[in-house]
Amino acid sequence: MTKTARPKADATPGEEGGHANVTFMPGATPPARRKRRSRAWIWLPVIALVAGVGYYGWRAYAPAETTTAIITQAVTRGDIENAVTAVGTLEAVKSVDAGAQVSGQLKAMHVEIGDAVKKDQLIAEIDPATIENRIEINRAELANLQAQLQSKKAQLVFKQANIARQRNLVAGNAAAQQALDQAVADLAAAEADVNATEAQIRKQQATLAGDEVDLGYTKIYAPMAGTIVANPVKEGQTLNASQTAPTIVTIGDLSTMTVRAEVSEADVGRLKVGMEAYFTLLGQPGKRFTGKLRQVEPSPTVENNVVLYNALFDVPNADGELMISMSAQVFFVQAAARDVLVVPSGAVTMKRGDGKAQVTVVTASGGNEVRDVETGIRNRVSVEVKSGLAEGDRVVVGSGDADGSAASNRGSRRNMRMPPMF
Repeated sequence: MTKTARPKADATPGEEGGHANVTFMPGATPPARRKRRSRAWIWLPVIALVAGVGYYGWRAYAPAETTTAIITQAVTRGDIENAVTAVGTLEAVKSVDAGAQVSGQLKAMHVEIGDAVKKDQLIAEIDPATIENRIEINRAELANLQAQLQSKKAQLVFKQANIARQRNLVAGNAAAQQALDQAVADLAAAEADVNATEAQIRKQQATLAGDEVDLGYTKIYAPMAGTIVANPVKEGQTLNASQTAPTIVTIGDLSTMTVRAEVSEADVGRLKVGMEAYFTLLGQPGKRFTGKLRQVEPSPTVENNVVLYNALFDVPNADGELMISMSAQVFFVQAAARDVLVVPSGAVTMKRGDGKAQVTVVTASGGNEVRDVETGIRNRVSVEVKSGLAEGDRVVVGSGDADGSAASNRGSRRNMRMPPMF
């Protein structure tokens, strides 16, 4: 049903000279009010999105609430040692270079790298032809000098007999004094010739002996028993030994190896000759090779302004598993104890003044109790406890966050840029 509302007397006239008629439908909403409601519904998703972004930011950037928890560890029984550590290399305890003392072509090589040799074993030969020819020439020259010596000696005998005759003639006034003087001079010359020839023979004999020694040098023998560890020359190569002796092979005694460890100047004062030492290899970290410190070389080496001293000790190598130039992690043991009570070094606090130590022990009721303990050997990781604790006691090592992982995750999120939401 529709109703027609009449306008009031002060209503504004319409365009057609009359009053405007407005028709209202029952239950209908005026147009202006309906438009305002539709705009409010549009803003609701935006408000919800802003609220969600705000909650995400609060969760990501809000301060983390951490719970402090103590870290404990049980007192155990084990071994402990205090040692000076260093890095070293392995080398043969004794080695020698077998070189060529004469020049010539390397005619034969009788050994190879890795071969075991005995002392005085023939290992190489140099072509002896040149030296053999020189020896033959020297022998011929020596024979010539010896023949000359025989002639000189014969002349000497004649001169001696002539001077005797001249003396008799002069005594009997049968010859002039001049003849005797000439005989005396001839005898002296003959004696000088004999002496000169004998000297030349000795010289030639020495030259011949030197050539024979050189001939012996064409065969190279092992100066010691050991293993061939290097062979810098090859068969057929020409060797020049006029200035330096070229190395044919290097022989090393590998039955015992020497460890050359480089110790810093800060730790070298802790080393004592005779102290126990051991090392491990890169390929066998669980196996120890033991020995005793033999020598600390007084002259250091300087590398990048770091002063290092060489400490040497020997280890047996009966099975040959140790090789030259292997890298070794070396430990020089100052003190060691076996089967003792051990706690982490972080659990021990040294008291000021009296030098005593304290640890914090977790009691059976869950509380903490501070105890005085007597300590022994100490290193960077563990401390020996001689009294004050029992095996199985739990000591406080430190403290940390109970939810450390969550705090770490939140911290990592703080360092990340928040991705765009829209």
